[in-house]
Amino acid sequence: MTRTYKSFEAIYALVKEVPPGQAASYGMIASLIQGATARIVGYAMAATPEGQGIPWQRIINSAGKISERDGATRQRDRLTAEGIAFTKSGKVDWKKCRWEGPSEAWLEIHKVDFMDFLEIQSKWPGR
Repeated sequence: MTRTYKSFEAIYALVKEVPPGQAASYGMIASLIQGATARIVGYAMAATPEGQGIPWQRIINSAGKISERDGATRQRDRLTAEGIAFTKSGKVDWKKCRWEGPSEAWLEIHKVDFMDFLEIQSKWPGR
């Protein structure tokens, strides 16, 4: 994989690949951007500019929960409106809403080998 982390823009481009009704973890996003970490993805989501179509609400923690912070209620409301259900303990069912990964076009543009992607994906929550 030749993709390197240089700015939040790479993270935002990948987050745009997560469709309505699906969720990804900070770590899932980081796993596809060399040099990024779950924490960096979290910082990027906290700094998401308004009005750019970045679905920040679809990125949650690996436990399947919304991280406690300002905006957590708004995030949950948006996810619920997209059809994502939460348990009484505040978790999503990864098997029902986990993002399966970016498009083949994204993988090709970012030079991510498909077999490498499958190996990365096998480590995602809910597998």
